[in-house]
Amino acid sequence: MKKNNSNWEAVIGLEVHVQLATKSKIFSGSSTSFGAPPNTQACNIDLGMPGVLPVLNKEVLRMSIKFGLATNAKINNPTTFARKNYFYPDLPKGYQISQLDNPIVEGGYLDIFCKPDSSKRIGITRAHLEEDAGKSLHEEFEGLSGIDLNRAGTPLLEIVSEPDLRSASEAVSYLKAIHSIIRYLEISDGNMAEGSMRCDANVSIRKKGEKKFGVRTETKNINSFRFVEKAIDFEINRQIKLAKSGEKITQETRLYDSHVNVTRPMRSKEYANDYRYFPEPDLLPVAIEEGFINDIRQSMPELPEEKKERFMKEYNLIKYDSEILASDKDLANYFEDVVSASNLPKLSANWVIGEIAASLNKENLHILESKVNAQNLGKLLLRIEDQTISGKIAKGVFEEMWLSAKDADEIINSKGLQQVTDIHEIEILIDKVMEENPRQVQQFRSGKNKLFGFFVGQVMKASQGKANPKQVNELIKQKLEK
Repeated sequence: MKKNNSNWEAVIGLEVHVQLATKSKIFSGSSTSFGAPPNTQACNIDLGMPGVLPVLNKEVLRMSIKFGLATNAKINNPTTFARKNYFYPDLPKGYQISQLDNPIVEGGYLDIFCKPDSSKRIGITRAHLEEDAGKSLHEEFEGLSGIDLNRAGTPLLEIVSEPDLRSASEAVSYLKAIHSIIRYLEISDGNMAEGSMRCDANVSIRKKGEKKFGVRTETKNINSFRFVEKAIDFEINRQIKLAKSGEKITQETRLYDSHVNVTRPMRSKEYANDYRYFPEPDLLPVAIEEGFINDIRQSMPELPEEKKERFMKEYNLIKYDSEILASDKDLANYFEDVVSASNLPKLSANWVIGEIAASLNKENLHILESKVNAQNLGKLLLRIEDQTISGKIAKGVFEEMWLSAKDADEIINSKGLQQVTDIHEIEILIDKVMEENPRQVQQFRSGKNKLFGFFVGQVMKASQGKANPKQVNELIKQKLEK
């Protein structure tokens, strides 16, 4: 939000569509694998052909319950399905099987961390199951549209937040928390580029201090964290500009155009009664045995918040580092593998958050694609700890490890990078530097203590960075203060 808009407050709620990681669809045995040729993974059930009946995928039920337990929510028992009626070319049945009353998950929450030392609780209104529609293709057909029905019937969990978010950055933090949870639970891969996780953003504005909500817009199908932030920021500022000029804000559905960073009107906003919801006649209410829920509860994995607390307690890490490491399951596993290889938790955290993260970001890679595996990074950290190399030299070694896939010892030995720790050798270097810089020696001994760094730098340069910095500092101090 722009600074001159500080009298206004945004009210934001997110609807997050998560594709559940089942091998088959929600009501049929058709495959859900990504990337198949168009219209090769839709059967008669997905297409709603006459005489077919849907059968609920048990795995879909199990995954949605896992999410409910992870978000401190109520599991509705029984849970019921409804028909959501609307016409669109990629909806072959003319309706979508979804949930209205008695959704599987209701009334949970997630805590998000917007700043290192502050958290905010975001309510989750509901999470309901539904089948996905197909996909309309426009770019490949001049003047026409193509229809790919492979996604029809793919299981979705739609997670609806309370309007508790007040900024685009909070919205992104909440979305990342959802992403982290579903990956920890292994109920979705959360791949936004492939459509496994999509976000609709409901945005309205009001003057600060007002309780009444303003007219809201819904921006549909945003497919990256960066675009969510940009789309919401644009929409907030657009609405404030309209309000300031006395123009009316229209309740409507909009689309975000990432190429020019604007939202555009799509259609007027629908209401629930526009869809003519009615109970799904082909699916009875689903009664869930308590034993089924308890079995799921007993098998729940360690979740991000629990892992964060354990990292702080077990490894004595600061809260900020623990939050970063625990935010992604694969990153957390990588960190713990480095610790296992080195037994140096603090140094491991520094390097994973620092050099590893920077290298991954530079090449837009995920931690699973790291060019330095955890075992090799652990070995590098051991060479710092046992003073074979200095921390500065270690960074150069790491760069070569990243480019060459060689391990730390191979690079250190081949280039003769071992740290000089022999006191006699270091003293010779110091004596030479003092001999070459008599004026600076005199100035230091006259009270110019800032010159100490000069001598350290010169000695390290003379040793090509190999001298042990701690020993260098101690020996220089002894010699200069004689």
